[in-house]
This record gives sequence, C-alpha cells and structure tokens, in this order.
Amino acid sequence: MNILVTGGAGFIGSHLVERLLVDGHHVSIIDNLSTGRLENIESFKDNPKFRYVIGTVLNRDLMDKLISKADQVYHLAAAVGVKYIIENPLLSLKTNIVGTDTVLELANKNKAKVLITSSSEIYGKSEKVPFSEQDDRLLGSTHISRWGYSCSKAIDEFLALAFFREKKLPVVIVRCFNTVGPRQTGQYGMVLPKFIKAALLDQPIVIFGNGKQSRCFADVSDVVEAFINLMNAPNCEGEIFNVGTQESISIEDLALKVKAMCKSKSRIEYMRYEDAYEEGFEDMMNRMPDLSKIREYIGYEPKFSLDDIIQRMIEYYEI
Repeated sequence: MNILVTGGAGFIGSHLVERLLVDGHHVSIIDNLSTGRLENIESFKDNPKFRYVIGTVLNRDLMDKLISKADQVYHLAAAVGVKYIIENPLLSLKTNIVGTDTVLELANKNKAKVLITSSSEIYGKSEKVPFSEQDDRLLGSTHISRWGYSCSKAIDEFLALAFFREKKLPVVIVRCFNTVGPRQTGQYGMVLPKFIKAALLDQPIVIFGNGKQSRCFADVSDVVEAFINLMNAPNCEGEIFNVGTQESISIEDLALKVKAMCKSKSRIEYMRYEDAYEEGFEDMMNRMPDLSKIREYIGYEPKFSLDDIIQRMIEYYEI
C-alpha cells in the first residue's frame, strides 16, 4: 500500500512511519521541520520504500501531487505543544485548520482514506472525568491562546465528519492523550521529556502550577498501533476515538517518580503558569480518557505501564 504521513518527521509521525515500513508499505512523508526533526527519520531514511519531502501542508499543489499517489493519508501535521501554540497563535490556527481542509479536499479528490489526529484539548476545562467522545466541551475566553488550539482541532473534526457525511470520504478521527516516548523533545512544553532530561543532569525539575493536576501518559508504540488498527477497520470510518491510557498520576508525583528512577539529585521547584506561559493561562486539573469505545471497536489495550515508558525514555536520553 502507498501511504502518506503528514508531519512524518515529528515525534509520533516518525514512529508511525517506522512501523508502516516494517509492515511492508511504501511510505512518503511531508514535514516543514517546525517541530519535526530530520534525526527522527535517520534510521530509515535510506529505506527504498521511504521518501521524504520538506514542505508544508499549506502548499496545495505539492499536497495534490503527494496525495494523488496515496491509498491512505495519516494527517499528523499540526502545531504541537502548549509553548509553541502560545508563541505562534496565528500560524498554529492556519496550519491546523487550512492544512486539514487541504488534506481532506485532496483526499476526497483522489479517493484516499484519511486519519485525522485531534487532541484531548478538545474537552477543554471540563471536570467530567473520564472524558467520553460524546461529551460536551467547556472552553475559556478567546483572549487565552490555548483555547484557540482546542477550537482549531474541533474545526478539524467538524470538517472531517462533514466530508464523511456529504462526500462519503472514509475518515477516522483520533483524540490523543499525552503521547510520550523516545524521540520526544521537551522543547515545546512536553512535560515528561523535560522532567527526565533535567533529572539526568541533576538540574531543577520545574513544575508549572501546584503540581496537583493529573494526567495519563500513553507510550507512542501503543498509540501508533491503535492508529493502524483503526485505519484498517472499516467499521471505524466516520467515528471519533480517544487514544491513551487510564493510568493517572499527578504532575507532582510524576516529578518524584522521575527523580527516583533517574537516581537524581535534582531539586523540585514550582513556577506560576503566568511566568511560564502568559497572563491568564488556564489549565485542566484532570485529564483521563474513557477508552470503552476504542476497546469495543478494535480491542485496544495499552501494553506499556508508566514505569515502562519512563524507563524506555531514560535509556533513550542516556545514550
């Protein structure tokens, strides 16, 4: 099969490409390297079944050429990371909304099946935990940049579902919850790689807020396998799925766990959200996915525990 992965030099994208190549597919990627890195594809860039293009999903002519040769499109290209989104609000909105619209239009033209990656940010600051795919959304003011990201992902979902309903385009939508693993960088605000890198260097581990907020961290290998299984199951077309784990931990306890597993001498420090991001920044206290739907449709069960994930990442960053 010929497969296109947008954002294929990114953290999740590169792991997805690696798995698709192992499965024997011909894989092309497009990435503008805003958050992706060429080193992420170094181990397989010489594979004869792999091709990479440096470019943007906003380049319609280029995307038309790439999608015309694809049977499936995994659309991962997007603005990622709270820090990046707050610092680049306009580009983030355009990339997420216009980029997704371009992918869907051209996929419909060329009859290619599409997977759209959405986000747990969709749920906003709702306190109904765990979050189910049919739940209402609760968002803050438009003056706060992070909610623009949530809205852009919602528009992506509306677009995908409209193409499915009106044009019969086969689409699958996934909402990812804190995907982590080797190759992830803390440069754009991802908490676990930031903690691990600081701990390995005996530098302060900095917690934003009071540390009582809780998250569930899923290994990228589990997430990638879910993507592929969802794309290969016809009954998943036109549906939205949470992808993640339900092993919850507070950010404060995560810092303590990382420090212990790294045998680190790091101090744990706290920083106000306003000092880390922007005035008026809002966060969610708890974020956990309801996984009953994805279990029902494809039998999804995460294989990696949080301790497994942290150990894998420690070994990766120690090299």
